[in-house]
Amino acid sequence: MPTEWSVRAITRAMLPVLLVLALVELGSGLVLGALEDRLLRSPSLLVLVPVTIGTAGNLGSILAARLSTAFHLGTLSFDPGDDTLVGNAVATVALAVTLFPVIGLGAWALAALLGEATLAPETVVLVALSAGVALAVLAVAVTLATTYVAYRLSLDPDDVVIPVVTNVCDVLGVVVLFAAVVAFT
Repeated sequence: MPTEWSVRAITRAMLPVLLVLALVELGSGLVLGALEDRLLRSPSLLVLVPVTIGTAGNLGSILAARLSTAFHLGTLSFDPGDDTLVGNAVATVALAVTLFPVIGLGAWALAALLGEATLAPETVVLVALSAGVALAVLAVAVTLATTYVAYRLSLDPDDVVIPVVTNVCDVLGVVVLFAAVVAFT
């Protein structure tokens, strides 16, 4: 894939993507606004919002960087049996399974330390874990799809994939966390 390293080429590739992503982020704010009352009643859940969104975006970004590197090295194929693809996807979900319970427990501990813990620690951990694992699976799907689309459109995945993944994970993070809060509280 030939890459043109000019301001014009980069702007031409990124400006439409960034404009669409700005609109997508508005959706995240609308969902968060609908969840506001419930979050204010349970401060430990309120603590989960930025951490869950940020961690999901980070997991997706790590996967995107690894796939982009494999793409540039010519070692990535989009075959479901590709060891690089499957290994990185499984590692991303495994990180979520180990990390999100710690995040939930930390959110509960912080709320308890401030005297604001209104939910049991098991509930907060369950919300964090279920939202985190769902987000990791979605982040893997979004990252794979975005990397494939960038490849098909002859775009540099280094320029496109990480911004798309982090923004989409922001929106999905709010939606999935909202669903987990509704399901378990």
